Amino acid sequence: MENRHGDHAHKAGPGLVLAALGIVFGDIGTSPLYALKECIHSEHGVPPSPENVLGVLSLIVWSLTLVVTIKYLGFVMRADNAGEGGILALLALVPLKLRHHPHKIGWIGLLVVAGAALLYGDGMITPAISVLSATEGLKDVAPGLEPFIVPLTCVILVGLFAIQSRGTEGIGRAFGPVMALWFVTLGGLGVWHLVRHPAVLHAVDPRHAFFFFVHHKFHGFRVLGSVVLAVTGGEALYADMGHFGRRPIRIAWLALVFPALLLAYFGMGALLLVDPSAASNPFFAMVPRGPATYALVGLATLATIIASQALISGAFSLTHQAVALGFFPRVLVKHTSHTTMGQIYVPSINWLLAAVCILLVLTFQESSKLAAAYGIAVTGTMAITSVVFFVVMRETWHWSLAKALPILVFFLTFDLAFLGANALKFLEGGWVPILIGAVFFTTMVVWKRGRRLLMEFYASKSRPIDEFLAEIAGNRDGKHRLESRTHGTAVFMASAHGGVPPTLLHQCERIRVLHEHVVLLTIQTQQTPFHGGPRCEVTTLEQGFYRVIGRFGFMEHANVPRLLEEIRESGIPIDCDEVTYFLGRETILGLPGGKMGAIEESFFGILTRNSRHAGQYFGLPPNQVIEMGIQVDL
Repeated sequence: MENRHGDHAHKAGPGLVLAALGIVFGDIGTSPLYALKECIHSEHGVPPSPENVLGVLSLIVWSLTLVVTIKYLGFVMRADNAGEGGILALLALVPLKLRHHPHKIGWIGLLVVAGAALLYGDGMITPAISVLSATEGLKDVAPGLEPFIVPLTCVILVGLFAIQSRGTEGIGRAFGPVMALWFVTLGGLGVWHLVRHPAVLHAVDPRHAFFFFVHHKFHGFRVLGSVVLAVTGGEALYADMGHFGRRPIRIAWLALVFPALLLAYFGMGALLLVDPSAASNPFFAMVPRGPATYALVGLATLATIIASQALISGAFSLTHQAVALGFFPRVLVKHTSHTTMGQIYVPSINWLLAAVCILLVLTFQESSKLAAAYGIAVTGTMAITSVVFFVVMRETWHWSLAKALPILVFFLTFDLAFLGANALKFLEGGWVPILIGAVFFTTMVVWKRGRRLLMEFYASKSRPIDEFLAEIAGNRDGKHRLESRTHGTAVFMASAHGGVPPTLLHQCERIRVLHEHVVLLTIQTQQTPFHGGPRCEVTTLEQGFYRVIGRFGFMEHANVPRLLEEIRESGIPIDCDEVTYFLGRETILGLPGGKMGAIEESFFGILTRNSRHAGQYFGLPPNQVIEMGIQVDL
């Protein structure tokens, strides 16, 4: 039996914690490579004076505490949908009346689609900046290697995306020990410098952050755009929750990751108080130049490869959820675990991410330039998550306004501050994730709207089932009266569970021959990751007809032949090897005058032609499928 995500919430064995360490915390765990450097050394940073170092460290420490520990681990991760996390799983918890209106997507639905689209932008930048920042450590010890940094980064990225088909569980088991070594190294280096200058611990006092803003005013606000680099993996913790569960993530964070990150930042701060010249790359300056630097570069490179995994895995889960919920065209989804349904691989998204990551590295060349593009997408998603979480608190959990509103205000206080600071970097590279997000947002909205209009078109062409059955029985004159019934079973895929599918009407009208047994099959995707009740609902009609509704969660794969096996076991005479599946294939015309408009409809037509074929998506045997084409103007 498959292991449900919800079960993970009650299991936190060492193996699962270690695997979570290898997948979930790579992004936030490698932020020490570049976060503090961008705060004190970039053009947006401040000089490494003692006051500035303590002020920036105070901002980083309290950002990690408030954003990751309190917001995500303390509150947001409680909003799981049967164990599944991520912004689309959060949307599924919102009451339907707020998600959809009769003729359009509701405001909360549009907001979540925007957040999901921004996550794709973040997922494409994370591998690029993480790996590039690690390989740049080579130029500190061997300046002659600088021309090889960008090519080496591209080779590493190709290798990273090439192993994704092995699945997150296998990757996590291999990466977990490496990340454990990485965090132990971070903590050890931090302690080594911290004991030499313990005064840096004064940064725990939030007054240093307050006086930093008082002294630098608006420029201090700009520095927040770099401070946020320390917490950019927070949203990935939530998105990857379905892979491992809530408890293993919390244990790994509180027992190892959070302490190691704090010690690493304090250690770099202590070093800067003693040697301000280390500001050009404070992380690699924590070890003496020579063999120790090479060893740290090697370990950092491995860690940043793993860092990319959190967003890549999150993008796979996000895509799978979006397809099942009707927000994204059908794509090939491969399940990589026999025990955990949430561990998946999406080839098309994987190689799209790879192509964009490599393009970003070749375009920006340096991690500092990429840092300007980093942050705006994830901070936008963080703010959206806070708003949707508030709606869940009020509408789903029925918390009082007095209880829920202070939490929203508390979250948005730092979410909007981070978003505003990153918005100032829009022209310097911040437009990149916004552009990527806009492409995905447009795709998701057009697909959702197009599919809804297509379903309305099919509904308008349908007929009441009782009238149709009377015609084929010869009890009523009409164009659907049959000449004969042939041996076997026909399965007509029906998008709605009422009326008669247009493909069946077309068959009877033109051919006037029908199989002895006819199954009208509707697949319904539930708003939960896994459907817990009866898989199918079967209604026996007249004339050898059966109405079947198959229900699946949005993280499950709807395998129709397997579903028919279950139906046969209930007593319906179906020979699965002799079944003929009838599918409709639409040609979207994109003509002016429709509800969508020519441009929008043409784009929907492109998406339809390039989406995965329904027969493949539902696991239908190719030699048993008959398609009936229809031209549609929406």
